[in-house]
Amino acid sequence: MKKYISLLMIFGALFFFQSCASQGSLDSKTVDALVNSQEFTFNAQRANPMNYDVINVMNSLPNSTASRMLDLNGEYTILISKNNLDVVLPYFGRVFNPTYGDTSSNSYRFTSKDYTINKSQNKKGTWVLKIKPNDVRNVDEINMEIYANGRASVSMRSNDRQPITYSGYVSKNVIKQEKPTP
Repeated sequence: MKKYISLLMIFGALFFFQSCASQGSLDSKTVDALVNSQEFTFNAQRANPMNYDVINVMNSLPNSTASRMLDLNGEYTILISKNNLDVVLPYFGRVFNPTYGDTSSNSYRFTSKDYTINKSQNKKGTWVLKIKPNDVRNVDEINMEIYANGRASVSMRSNDRQPITYSGYVSKNVIKQEKPTP
């Protein structure tokens, strides 16, 4: 009887982990179509600051841990469309040239209409996109690595900040409809 219970527990754990691993995954053909159309959304799920001092400060705050603070909800995205690059991402790290009184410039929130995308694909099917916004002052380059299952990693390189990476997944662009006013 103990053998059956242990086997049942093992299969239950395998099914649980398999269902967790399948979240946010896409077909490789769908990913290729999204990247080739250059119209998709990167949804950030986690921020990964490069400086360990930031993580130490987060861990020193009472009643919170850095791992919970760095897990992001679905509101942080990079939306790429034909004529528009819209970036809304938080920033955790050191800003070398801060602007005082303007808290909106502490994160990555900008819209670019003049940008270039260089894309390449390796043998395993991983896409590497180098996005260079030409009309944004403090962002030098956005490097995006999109895997065949739809998972993605983004690194931001700035002129006035420490580097930071984000992990998440790509999806089709969703057109938001505004609510009618009564």
